[in-house]
Amino acid sequence: MPKIAFIGAGRMASAIVDGLLAQNSERRAQISCYSASGKSAVALSQRTGIQYAADLPELLDGADCVVVAFKPQHLATADSRLAELTTGKIVLSVLAAKTIAHLEAVFPQARAVVRTMPNTPSAIGAGITGWCTREPLPDTDRSIVTELLGAVGQAIEVPEEKIDALMGVSGCGPAFVFEFTAALRDGGVAAGLTEEEASTLAQETVLGAARLMARSELTPEQLRDQVTSPNGTTYAGLQRMSAHNIRDIMRETVLAAKTRSEELARGD
Repeated sequence: MPKIAFIGAGRMASAIVDGLLAQNSERRAQISCYSASGKSAVALSQRTGIQYAADLPELLDGADCVVVAFKPQHLATADSRLAELTTGKIVLSVLAAKTIAHLEAVFPQARAVVRTMPNTPSAIGAGITGWCTREPLPDTDRSIVTELLGAVGQAIEVPEEKIDALMGVSGCGPAFVFEFTAALRDGGVAAGLTEEEASTLAQETVLGAARLMARSELTPEQLRDQVTSPNGTTYAGLQRMSAHNIRDIMRETVLAAKTRSEELARGD
């Protein structure tokens, strides 16, 4: 089993560790973590039974893959020893807006640098993670990467030039879905439901519709049309959405997120 080392022990590191152990609890001995303060790494180690490392040399000794999971703004001031300590290792980053070039400047001797963009449903193993590398990975390295990302949901490999667009859809998308759900709830309240009733109905409707889409071979448009009777209630609601250009709004929303992701990657 490859040895996995986590630099940073926050929510994303915890989600990946939980997913890996859910697949194979015997992996505890091959997973270690470290955090600058020590507090979060100690807590993660105590909760999961993985190994706690008191310093970077201890953490990275013998590691095959290093998961960089600290706060993105700390990359610029990362410990200079990491350049040497990560020699010949896979470095997998979950840092938002940090490009492969940024990562290679800190980990210049890594055998592979992997940039990933997970999303918040990864916390419950229901995420979708985009990932990219500068060069194609050998099969052995690729299997390590896909195992790690698969521990928190599904994964899709894209060229790095598409990562910002992916951020606009899947990285930010959960927030857009939450906002839509809140709006659906508020619509229910306006129609005469209590907030509790409207909340339950909105959440379960969004959840059920998402499950149906995931299990169906039909497009969202085809599923929509199955629900829509000519001049019926759904048709009346869809007409209002069309009148307010809901698709244009969502396109502009995704493009705004993509643009901001590009700005952050440039340091703007």
